[in-house]
Amino acid sequence: MNINTNAAAADPRFTIEGCLDSDKEAIARPTITYAQDAWRRLKKNPVAMISLAVLVLMVLMALLGPVLCGQDYIAMDPVNKNQPPSAEHWFGTDLLGRDLFARVCYGARVSLLIAVVCTLVQIVVGSAYGGIMAFFGGWVDDIMMRIIEIMRSLPYLLVVILVMMVLGNNIPSLLIALCVTSWCNTARAIRGVVLQLKNAEYIMAARTLGASPGRIISRHLIPNTIGILILNIATSLPNYIFQESTLGFLGIGLESPNTSLGVLISLGQASMEFYPLQLLFPALVLVLIVLSFNLLGDGLRDALDPRLRK
Repeated sequence: MNINTNAAAADPRFTIEGCLDSDKEAIARPTITYAQDAWRRLKKNPVAMISLAVLVLMVLMALLGPVLCGQDYIAMDPVNKNQPPSAEHWFGTDLLGRDLFARVCYGARVSLLIAVVCTLVQIVVGSAYGGIMAFFGGWVDDIMMRIIEIMRSLPYLLVVILVMMVLGNNIPSLLIALCVTSWCNTARAIRGVVLQLKNAEYIMAARTLGASPGRIISRHLIPNTIGILILNIATSLPNYIFQESTLGFLGIGLESPNTSLGVLISLGQASMEFYPLQLLFPALVLVLIVLSFNLLGDGLRDALDPRLRK
C-alpha cells in the first residue's frame, strides 16, 4: 500500500523512521542565489574546470614567464641563434638568437591584452547601444538598427586593411580595426533581451517612481542580461585572439618589433622546414588558449542556462 509521505509527516499517528526533529535543517536544501547555483554546476563540469585551470596557467605564464626564465624577449645573441631547448633557453632561440620562451610569453601577453580590450569595448558599446534602441523603440530603434545593418554589410577584412593602412601596423590601430564592427552582434543580442524585459512590472514601477531612462537601462535592464554578456565574453575572447593571430600571420596585423602569437607563428612558418620548434611552441600556446576559452564557454553556457537549474 502506498502512503503519501507529506500526509504521513503531518499526521501525528505516523512517524518517519531515521528522521529526527533536529535533522530538519540538515535535510532542507539551503537557499542559494542564481550565481552560486551556476558556479556549483560549473564545478561539476570537469572539462570546464580543466579549461579554467589551463587558462589560469597560460595567463600566469604570459605575466611571469619572462621573469622566471630571466631572459629578455628582444635581446639578440647571433652566436646562439636557432638553438634547441636547453636549461638556459627553455624553448630554444630564434634566427636572431632571441629567447623563444620569453618571446612566446610576451606574445601571449599582447594577444590576451588585445582580446580583453576589444571584448571590453564590444560589451560596453554593444550593451549601451542595444539597450538604448530597445528601450526607446519606435523610430529610434529603426534608425539605430539600420546603422547596425550598414556596419555589418561592410567587409570585415577590407575594413581592417584600410584601418591598418591609414593608422599603421601598431597595437592601437589594430584595436580600432578589430572593434569597428565587433559590437554589432552584442547590440542585437542585448536588444532582444531588453525588448522582453522592458515591460516587466519592476520596470513599470521604476518609471512610475520617476527613474530616468539612463538609470533604468543601467540599473535594471543591463544587469539582467549578465548571463548573455558572460557567454558573449567567453566566446569573444578566443575569437579576438584567433583574429589577431590570423592577421599577424598574413602580415596585416602587428609587425616587428611588436610581438604577438600571430607574428611568432608567421616567423616560425618561414623556418619550419629546418627548425620546426620555432613554429610548434607559439602554435601550441595559441591552440591551448583558444581551445580552453571555447571549452570554458561551453561549460558556462550549460551552467548559466536557467532551464537546467534544479
